[in-house]
Amino acid sequence: MDGKSLRVLEIIDGTIVDGPGLRTSVYLAGCRHRCPGCHNPQSWDFGAGYDMTVAQLAEHVAENGFNVTFSGGDPLYQTDALLEACRALRAEGVKIWIYTGFTYEQILVDPSLSPVLKAADVLVDGPFVMAERDTQLRFRGSRNQRLIDLNRSVGDDIVLWD
Repeated sequence: MDGKSLRVLEIIDGTIVDGPGLRTSVYLAGCRHRCPGCHNPQSWDFGAGYDMTVAQLAEHVAENGFNVTFSGGDPLYQTDALLEACRALRAEGVKIWIYTGFTYEQILVDPSLSPVLKAADVLVDGPFVMAERDTQLRFRGSRNQRLIDLNRSVGDDIVLWD
């Protein structure tokens, strides 16, 4: 780890709402999607929160022993540090979910974002769309969002997580 930092809004340990089982959810600062009806608009501010190095985050995760979810804001606005964090955590056997307002297809064709598809286990993709809101959905807020199994998806062949 070369000491990259993440801009963190909040870390919640032992949550069950951002993926299966008990998880450490890391909410990162900054989002340009600004989805109408967003449940976390305070996360849009790129200057909010505090800096945390990848090494500090890895230590925090190791202390709790939970799998990790990156949310926000949108973690993909901090791609370099996010990738470093994902690689460090996966090397320790941590399963990783990432929530993003970008779609899988947008990420796939963007060379600056596409490495994320190999760095995590599940991608919850797409913006929150108020007209598609469904409170009965598991681990997402609107029907357009998908839970994509990144370990089984290849290129345009998307496999949903179940």
